[in-house]
Amino acid sequence: MNLTKVFDESELSLEVVILMIAGLILLITGILLFPVATGGLSYYENGLYGLLLVMFSLQIISMGKTPFGDLKRSKLVLLAGLVVGGIGTITCFVPDAFSDIPRFMLFLFFGPGGALLLLQMILSKDKLKAWFEYGGIFKHLIAGCTVAYVSSILISILLWNQSLLSVQMTAIFVLIYGAAIAYLSFVLRKIYSSYPQEQKRKDGEVELPIDRAMILFTSVFMIILGVLLIPVNLGLLPFSGSAQLGLLMMIFAIQMIASGSTPIGVFPRSLPVILIGFVFAALGTVSCIIPEVLVYPLTVLVGVLNILGGAISIGKFLGQRASSTDQQKGKIPKILVKLNVSQLILNVLAIAFGLSMLISHLLPGLVIGVVLAANGVVLLYLLHILLVIDRIQKEMETR
Repeated sequence: MNLTKVFDESELSLEVVILMIAGLILLITGILLFPVATGGLSYYENGLYGLLLVMFSLQIISMGKTPFGDLKRSKLVLLAGLVVGGIGTITCFVPDAFSDIPRFMLFLFFGPGGALLLLQMILSKDKLKAWFEYGGIFKHLIAGCTVAYVSSILISILLWNQSLLSVQMTAIFVLIYGAAIAYLSFVLRKIYSSYPQEQKRKDGEVELPIDRAMILFTSVFMIILGVLLIPVNLGLLPFSGSAQLGLLMMIFAIQMIASGSTPIGVFPRSLPVILIGFVFAALGTVSCIIPEVLVYPLTVLVGVLNILGGAISIGKFLGQRASSTDQQKGKIPKILVKLNVSQLILNVLAIAFGLSMLISHLLPGLVIGVVLAANGVVLLYLLHILLVIDRIQKEMETR
């Protein structure tokens, strides 16, 4: 085996990444349901529901892929994705916050959504008929989509009537669905590597690259988390710290696998980075579904990563400032000054959050909530600055 190839950049579209992680979530859930059925493990149902809603949200925000079909990423579609993500986040954090609403949403997404996607595949001239004509890997796409859509419909029936099957039989169906999603992700990866034009952005969509979409979602996530911690610390709401850590790990995982962005810096999307991302996703899934089992190790891990990430970024900034001349410092455009200031604030907030996780009672719970909410607000401001810079660069290229 050529070791240099192990560290080569890997080409994985965000769609493939999300499907791979969704398949992993379902496979882990199916496996965990067996000891849950025997009473060997406790089970936090809302953690799973919230996590699945978050995955649907990321698909909608980043690609315009809804549970009912593909749409242009208009502002309305982005808003709908954020609402789904917000409901999923709160569902994870606050037990029974929305009663049966998350389960009903997932029923709609898996049931009518799966049936509609199956019909679209059968009736669309660009899908089933064309795929048969193409042959080869596209026959695997037909098989993968069919099994995934049918499994989705069956899962929706189990969501509607949870007493229909035993927990063990439900686990088997979840495993089949997870395997189908994972298989489909590998088929799509092969197709996208051979036919990259299949991933082209639709005309009229909101221009929001993958990294920007993740910033948008993370900012909303942080604001919700920060705001919720205020009534939680006042004793007004129950809270699942385990699911909070699980979702944080899942966000880390998606960023790592999709763009190589890790908590301590950006790296090429090599095989080691991708594998670490999947480990993070697996840990996040377990933490969301099985309460308390990973709280201590993930608290330490998230705390250390936040401190290291913030400290490394500040160190790089100070190093660049020290090596630049006075003339270079004076020529920095205002928009870049704003970018640097917002990044510095984020790094300081990350260090403060990391320290609060490692040192108990370092900051009052209410202050931690304010820190996280402020982190989300600054992230939104950073996103605004990045979009302005993108627009300026595009204008310069068209001159």
